[in-house]
Amino acid sequence: MSIVKVDADVPAPFGQALHRPECVLPMPSGDVFVPDWRGGVAVVRADGSTQCWLANSKKVDLKPNGIAFFPNGDFLIASLGKEGGVWRLDCAGNLTAVLTELDGTPLPPANFVYVDEEARIWITVSTRHQPRQSAWRQTISDGFVVLLDRKGARVVADGLHYTNEARVDPSGCFLYVIETFGRRLVRYPIQGSGLGQKDIAIQLDTGYLPDGFTFDEEGGIWITSLVSNCLLRADRDGHVQIVIAETNKDWVAEVEAAYAQNRMAREHLGPIPKTRFQHLTSIGFGGPDRTTAYLGSLHADCLYKFTANVAGARQPYWDYPLP
Repeated sequence: MSIVKVDADVPAPFGQALHRPECVLPMPSGDVFVPDWRGGVAVVRADGSTQCWLANSKKVDLKPNGIAFFPNGDFLIASLGKEGGVWRLDCAGNLTAVLTELDGTPLPPANFVYVDEEARIWITVSTRHQPRQSAWRQTISDGFVVLLDRKGARVVADGLHYTNEARVDPSGCFLYVIETFGRRLVRYPIQGSGLGQKDIAIQLDTGYLPDGFTFDEEGGIWITSLVSNCLLRADRDGHVQIVIAETNKDWVAEVEAAYAQNRMAREHLGPIPKTRFQHLTSIGFGGPDRTTAYLGSLHADCLYKFTANVAGARQPYWDYPLP
């Protein structure tokens, strides 16, 4: 299926005064849940109004990055704060640890958390390095994936080149994982309580740093790219199409030079001059027909949305009793 390319000025702002909406979880109703960097979760309702739930406790340095839902509607938060790990937040603001250590060792800052159709929790850790920016290098591949299920928590994939979003595909057969500084999307066959051998699903070129992704009902995979501010789609045959691009070429050139010279630092993922999107990080589909695409980013204070000519795949959490 051919996807209609979208001009960069077409996506409309959605919501306002958001705090680092890095991850988007859209609903069929048109509501979109996002992390709130102040320590919780926010939702942009279909009418554009916002609501937030922040943790009552200030004892935990909660820095939400990826978010998901428990089947009862509570929030799951992957935290980049100093305690790291994954936390559970209810609508009353009560915060409890879900996984903060593994085999007696503290779990580093967690990037993403995902709950699949079988209520298994998949957690990604980008790196064991501290500070995290020291892993923005060509030679470092120490990211990993944790599976938390009825058998407990264990590492099921390791040696990843800066692990980012991870999701089970609609067939339920594979776990797909972004390796941001490997510039690729990889996948693992799900085998019983673990994973099989990794293979590369999509390899991107210089200039692209993938962050988030989602599936559509035609078997396509939509991928957001940091720095270059691009939204890509790969079809079933692996052909990659640029759907949206709002690229500051000078900025991309500087970041790529810094990466090649092993000097990439925090400022290279800072605000991008002369762009609206500000490092596209996440893509999700919602609305009644699942054709409204929502884009999250690192530094914008709103989301952006547009209408695609394909529907997104159905999400497991749409059956949950969400607030």
